[in-house]
Amino acid sequence: MSRGPIEPGSSADGPRPAGRSTLRDVAKLAGVSIATASKALNNQPQVRAETRAKVIQAAEALSFSPNTLAQGLITQRSGTVGLLTSDLEGRFSIPILMGAEDAFGSDQTSVFLCDARGDNLRERHHLRALLSRRVDGLIVVGARPDARPSLGELPVPVIYAYSPSDNPADLSLVTDNVGGGRLAVDHLIRHGRRRIAHITGDPSYGAAQDRARGALDRLAQEGLPLAGDQVWFGAWSEAWGRGATRMLLQRDPGIDAIFAGSDEIARGVLDVLHQEKLAVPAQVAVIGFDNWNILAVNARPPLTTIDMNLEELGRLAAQRLFAAIDGTLGSGIETIGPRLITRESTAPLD
Repeated sequence: MSRGPIEPGSSADGPRPAGRSTLRDVAKLAGVSIATASKALNNQPQVRAETRAKVIQAAEALSFSPNTLAQGLITQRSGTVGLLTSDLEGRFSIPILMGAEDAFGSDQTSVFLCDARGDNLRERHHLRALLSRRVDGLIVVGARPDARPSLGELPVPVIYAYSPSDNPADLSLVTDNVGGGRLAVDHLIRHGRRRIAHITGDPSYGAAQDRARGALDRLAQEGLPLAGDQVWFGAWSEAWGRGATRMLLQRDPGIDAIFAGSDEIARGVLDVLHQEKLAVPAQVAVIGFDNWNILAVNARPPLTTIDMNLEELGRLAAQRLFAAIDGTLGSGIETIGPRLITRESTAPLD
């Protein structure tokens, strides 16, 4: 008894089970060699765009899923990366991780997350563990936006995010705190505010100094003095926001806006303004920094703030790591611009 022709994705004994198609089947359906099909699916540059499209279309039609282990043996890659953080609370590392996973997910890359808890010995332990798992690369996320020690020469590429490496030969992605301070004060000026004060956190943090510098630069550009005659440095806390606001009002009761260096500080600022019966934003506008959702959205009124764009920073870190794994590793510091998130705590001055 004769049989009809065998269609790609079938065998002589019947259709091949779903998901069991081979690279040979894909190549046959696309009308190319097995080698060309392999290069196309592995995104190798030697394949023409139209050929790659034909191969991908054939693979989708056959529900072809390449064997990850076999791919790894060919490409010498594990399909995994490490994300090493020292951010105990996850306030900054989690948005970065989410952005990185968005980028990695599209490439079916798995992420190992390790928290060093700010301990150098624990960081070295996690580093050895990640390298023993043959990760293809690392993203290192610091706990604060100040320079951290480089991990030195490693057998895999490393991208530093949020906290830059102290080695200019490394590639670091950071947020623009100077630009964030400038953006906050620009927003207040555009809303007609002219007596703008600045209450911020720990002066040992580079971020606090940078945000203050951006704020002062924008005020100087407009020819405006800083209300309260000084930047009020202190702690990253609501308690400091309350204490500093009381002192500020005693020194300069005519302020019409306060730029807080963090959303926590801004919550303390709002508490005192309410106690003093100063309407927000009708009399005093308030803007924070970080866009920490649980604080900003639940403030009364909801808080206008500067978002550091950490998810975008994570996505870019993943993209830069992909490029580094493919052999293109940059160096120096790349800066990500912040975003203004407008809520009810700011409004044009009547």
